[in-house]
Amino acid sequence: MSKKKIYNSVSVVGTQWGDEGKGKITNYLSQEADMVVRHQGGNNAGHSIVIDDKRYSLHLIPSGIFDPSVKNVMANGMVINPIAMLEELELLEEQGIKDYQLFISDRAHMVMPYHIKLDGMFEKMKGERKIGTTKKGIGPAYTDKSSRDGIRFIDFLDDDLFKILLKNNVKIKNTMFKAFGEKEVSYNEIYKEFSKIREKIKHMIVDTSSMVYDALENGDKVLFEGAQGVLLCIDHGTYPFVTSSSPTSSSIPVNVGLPLNSVTKSLGIVKAYSTRVGTGGFPTEFEDEVSKLIREVGNEYGVTTKRPRRIGWFDSCLVKHAARVSGLTDITITLLDVLTGIETLKIATSYEVNGVKTTVIPAGEKDFNNAKPIYIELPGWTEDITKVKTFKELPTNAKNYLKAIEREVGVKVSQFSVGPDREQTIDINKMFK
Repeated sequence: MSKKKIYNSVSVVGTQWGDEGKGKITNYLSQEADMVVRHQGGNNAGHSIVIDDKRYSLHLIPSGIFDPSVKNVMANGMVINPIAMLEELELLEEQGIKDYQLFISDRAHMVMPYHIKLDGMFEKMKGERKIGTTKKGIGPAYTDKSSRDGIRFIDFLDDDLFKILLKNNVKIKNTMFKAFGEKEVSYNEIYKEFSKIREKIKHMIVDTSSMVYDALENGDKVLFEGAQGVLLCIDHGTYPFVTSSSPTSSSIPVNVGLPLNSVTKSLGIVKAYSTRVGTGGFPTEFEDEVSKLIREVGNEYGVTTKRPRRIGWFDSCLVKHAARVSGLTDITITLLDVLTGIETLKIATSYEVNGVKTTVIPAGEKDFNNAKPIYIELPGWTEDITKVKTFKELPTNAKNYLKAIEREVGVKVSQFSVGPDREQTIDINKMFK
């Protein structure tokens, strides 16, 4: 019997509720990669990347876009707004990023103008039960995909089929808009706009499943880039306040069209504290002068929405959950420098739920909302760590903080980050072979 092939691939996933710094780490690792593959979500995501003191914001485009030698793939698990994609590419070109390789899966679904309109309408109707979506049309696009009403990029290339699918969708959506007193959308306007878009992007639309598989088989270094975080997974997140896809390493084979052994290493990106945007339970959340300091020093405002993020202490229960459902082999601790100057740091090691101590995240919404964190406390540090280049250079208390996280989560810390620039990332263990 032949040996199972071990590929040279790394998956980068967020382990909390997103905003962990995945874009920066993905971009850092992309310097070694031959291919970067974004496998889920849409432009509801936001990555902020600093290269040579210049800041770039990505929402749809994979983080390897800055290197002309890297192939950037938008896989079938994504839902892609082509209007937003072109706007993002235009902005990158204005910033000097003009030479790149970008490919769109022919099986990926399109986010259409009516999806955006539906997203806002549904959120408004939910009232106090609103999810806090970015209103980018992501949920309705995934709904259409599941109900088999979606339009894929391969369908978009066939003008006759595109007309049929668009007319059918506009008819259905306008019935809904009319019923709820909303302005209807125009088939002619959408068709005219998207016909122009087709000419601009048709050369990018290919079978990315076979492209990525061939790269893996050839021994290329492939980096899988996730959006959001595991706690926002539609299946394993803090439902219903989640995204509409699965940002786990476990979802990559389906989201890209690959065998189960396609992911060699699963790297979880872990913020040195916890943050959350929007509604939903947050056991370690606190609001005082320390949280305000963390928010300002860490620039904790959404890249896409500009909303201030909620702040909490590090929660090892959340990251242990992410490690289990995503098969984490390594973790990266980001924004460690933000905690400099805080006298006492806390790590939640378990919860009390209905009088019972547990380290497992409860599935029930009420139970999670009422979970009381049980903390250990560690002394902080005052030394500036933004210029350290090795683990040994860290202050003793910073080292102890990382060791405590590693011990409580049960996954080795292989990297840490001490500033926004990708060069402020320190390797303890290398990711690619």
